[in-house]
Amino acid sequence: MDTAKLELAAQRYREAEAALDAARTDLRAEAVAAMRQDPKRGDQAEVARITGWTREQIRLLMKAAEQESDNRPK
Repeated sequence: MDTAKLELAAQRYREAEAALDAARTDLRAEAVAAMRQDPKRGDQAEVARITGWTREQIRLLMKAAEQESDNRPK
């Protein structure tokens, strides 16, 4: 059995997963940064529009970010 194409496809898949994970992490970090920068009315709706996330998802993201920053050593 020749598995060269299978190995290549598996490698490409792993690389794509890693790239997706990195992009997801960057997107979350940028959304949190945008929400924290000069907060004003409508920011949550704008982040929702850009990311495609619901406002509830953004609230949960911000809550997790706040808990994470509260748990960091000072």
